[in-house]
Amino acid sequence: MVLVNNAGVLRDNLLFKMSEDDWDTVMNVHLRGAFLMSRACQKHMVDAGFGRIVNLSSSSALGNRGQSNYSAAKAGLQGFTKTLAHELGKFGVTANAVAPGFIATDMTAQTAARVGMDFADFQAAAASQIPVRRVGRPDDVAGAIAFFTGEDAGFVSGQVLYVAGGPLD
Repeated sequence: MVLVNNAGVLRDNLLFKMSEDDWDTVMNVHLRGAFLMSRACQKHMVDAGFGRIVNLSSSSALGNRGQSNYSAAKAGLQGFTKTLAHELGKFGVTANAVAPGFIATDMTAQTAARVGMDFADFQAAAASQIPVRRVGRPDDVAGAIAFFTGEDAGFVSGQVLYVAGGPLD
């Protein structure tokens, strides 16, 4: 059995402008959602003696201006992942996290629109800051998830893999 916790929302704002509803929405979708899904699936995984849980974190877990809620939730998912690895490993269940950097998706396109930039220009600006000089694609993230959910990752648990095109400063 495989569970990929990939639900996410953005409610970006500077701390002094952020509403409690924006904070709660992000926490509930990212952290509460992962908790509820993992709790629901773990019994079936434990009974089967096999399971893979992959949580989608983000490079924003390291901190990002205007994303105190999102950054905290994504950092929380990393701690949650490591805790699941400790609790469920003896039952044949692994837990890992994938933390994408800039990935060209509808969500990053919406961010570009919100800041008033053309999406192509937004991607070019991001790519200029990434060591491999391109933005990520959904397939880049899918490959990391596929590894963590496969048989070859049976001895890999509690890890966070940054899929970000290079080291993050």
